[in-house]
Amino acid sequence: MLSRRGQRLDTVIKRSSLTGPRFLSRASDGATIAYNRTDGRGAAATPGVVFLPGFRSDMEGGKALALEHQCRERGRAFLRFDYTGHGQSSGDFEDGTIGQWAEDAVLAISVLTEGPQVLVGSSMGGWIMMLVARSLPDRVAGLVGIAPAPDFTEDILMASASAEMRAALDETGVCHEASEYSDDPTPITRRLIEDGRRRLVLREPFSFEGPVRIIQGLADPDVPWQHTLKIADAITGPDVEIVLVKAGDHRLSEPQDLARLAGVVDSVCQAARPSDSSSNDPVVFSSSRIASSPSR
Repeated sequence: MLSRRGQRLDTVIKRSSLTGPRFLSRASDGATIAYNRTDGRGAAATPGVVFLPGFRSDMEGGKALALEHQCRERGRAFLRFDYTGHGQSSGDFEDGTIGQWAEDAVLAISVLTEGPQVLVGSSMGGWIMMLVARSLPDRVAGLVGIAPAPDFTEDILMASASAEMRAALDETGVCHEASEYSDDPTPITRRLIEDGRRRLVLREPFSFEGPVRIIQGLADPDVPWQHTLKIADAITGPDVEIVLVKAGDHRLSEPQDLARLAGVVDSVCQAARPSDSSSNDPVVFSSSRIASSPSR
């Protein structure tokens, strides 16, 4: 199989059943990436939409399924998948890194989609979408971040790490942290932290000129809303807007959140189409207003 640039991609696509996910197999390491793809139809097929889940999340969450339903109704191409070590893909979560999961996303998008794509990244998926935009600049037409957490390993995890966590990482290479989203503790590995330091995207200008929309809850206990200002400042393009949701938590998966997300994704797809630059999305905070905010 050849990529758009004519490079060979050693992959095999398999289907587990008539109703289950398909699997993308990577010959280089034997990994399998579970995915579900909706083909587009007609003029609405492009740009397609790709959903990128968060840390220890998967493609079966409410946001991914809501967007899949919306895209199917619109005739828009849509892709959701699990990173290795997540959901139904192969591998152990504890072995994963930001770089590895970004490579999973680049492979899935290169093999399973065609033409320009709007990337929708939730939490850690917001970091992955920025890394994909850097790797595939000719394929990424727009970005939508949902409580996006680029650089979270350094700016959130390590910035608030306890002495016990740092000691565990130094001595054993792993620390198990309690999670509000699972009965099982979340393993944080030294490998994850060290790899994350090599993938930071907010330390210098981030070159992207397409439309960018960020939805952030003010009641998010995991990603502070001020983090979105760093993202807006880093992105070089002028079309960056932030929607702040006063009662919004980290997941932003309530019915009103999903309706808001659908509207934002619709507006970005419209803005990302060369033949249609109009946008009917609601009034939100623009990057120019954010940059001059006295609260910074």
